[in-house]
Amino acid sequence: MTHTGPQSAPIPPFPADFTWGVATSAYQIEGAAFEDGRGPSIWDTYCRTPGKVLGGETGDVACDHYHRWAADLDLIQSLNLNAYRFSVAWPRVVPQGRGPVNKAGLDFYDRLVDGILARGMQPHVTLYHWDLPQALQDQGGWANPDVQHWFAEYALTVYGRLGDRVASYATFNEPWCTAELGYHVGRHAPGIQDLRTSLLASYHIQLAHGRAVQALREQNTTAELGTVLNLYPVDAASDDPEDEAAARLADAKINRWYLDPVFRGVFPSLAVEHYGAAMPDVDLAALAVARQPLDFLGVNYYFRQWVSRDGVSRAGPPTPGTERTAMGWEVYPEGLYRLLTDLHRDYPVKKYYITENGAAFDDQIVGGEVRDEARVRYLRTHLSELRRAMHAGVPVAGYFAWSLMDNFEWAFGYSKRFGIVHVDYDTQQRTLKDSAKWYRDFVTGRRAARPVAR
Repeated sequence: MTHTGPQSAPIPPFPADFTWGVATSAYQIEGAAFEDGRGPSIWDTYCRTPGKVLGGETGDVACDHYHRWAADLDLIQSLNLNAYRFSVAWPRVVPQGRGPVNKAGLDFYDRLVDGILARGMQPHVTLYHWDLPQALQDQGGWANPDVQHWFAEYALTVYGRLGDRVASYATFNEPWCTAELGYHVGRHAPGIQDLRTSLLASYHIQLAHGRAVQALREQNTTAELGTVLNLYPVDAASDDPEDEAAARLADAKINRWYLDPVFRGVFPSLAVEHYGAAMPDVDLAALAVARQPLDFLGVNYYFRQWVSRDGVSRAGPPTPGTERTAMGWEVYPEGLYRLLTDLHRDYPVKKYYITENGAAFDDQIVGGEVRDEARVRYLRTHLSELRRAMHAGVPVAGYFAWSLMDNFEWAFGYSKRFGIVHVDYDTQQRTLKDSAKWYRDFVTGRRAARPVAR
């Protein structure tokens, strides 16, 4: 029997060659933190710093994907998906960040890629999803100018083993989170709280992205190359000029600070002027290396930013009755349409992937089932807005739901569940939520469809 979930108007057909997948990241699911030669990451250190992670929890075991990868790939295949996006753990491949390579770590990802291909799916690799080797952080991490070269060497190491069996390589996942949350706010590893250091880290990340893309291009790879950014529609709290000015500044600091270097080789002047004396002494001419031809841009969308004159950004307006996730984020499907159409107007590329889109809810297993109707509704409404953007001319080639399964949610530990598959962390039992069944049935119908115009 087809699992329908909450009812709504039908979503128009997607192209038959559309990529349907799920996404994960290494530290959040792999576990095996100190096995087979893996070196410590900044998250191993951060999790062991009292008060940093809810409940003092760690990714030491997580979803034990390192040992259960084959069954997890079977699970993805059972959902009739044709792609899996995952990240490679830098400290598993190069334990000290540079120097000797860990063969066992590369062997793991080699088996994983072969397993994905054997199941008729495409591997999509993210090279950096926040788990910097601690040995490099001890040398300054992303604030060290040499990190751009270390990252390019690491990218070549991964490519040297996985090669063109991979459909796409993304250099970074959400560099704003790395620089802002890791080096300014301090809510993510390495837990530094310094604006100037954060800005320096963001600069070096942009250089590292450019160096890595250059290095991979020189290998004549046939894999697609790109990067993944967390982006947001930004709305002013009112039509007051001060609110509108605050929204423009927030857009420059959150979105365009990472878009402009990649597409224009510069930082947005509005944000540079705002930072003033806090701006580190960087070579803005060197930033041009970040502007490399890309095969795709990965877009992670969760909510919109709502900004008032006091400079505060919130995950949507504080309106009573607004549907929100367990993270407190506004459910705003129209934001995906707005974001994509604005993005393609200002930063056109030949291909976009929705590399993350999903929501945490307070899921419970009752009678062996997880009735997560709110997540089914979330997926359905966001896919509807995605199709609307495609109809408006935005060349979106794929969608990856976040996430395959419940996992370690960074500073929130295991308290927030983003998965379409429920994980019992005591037994490692995986249970399909209603959202997984809905997604499976939705994709199955679309994959069986004949080609249509984008």
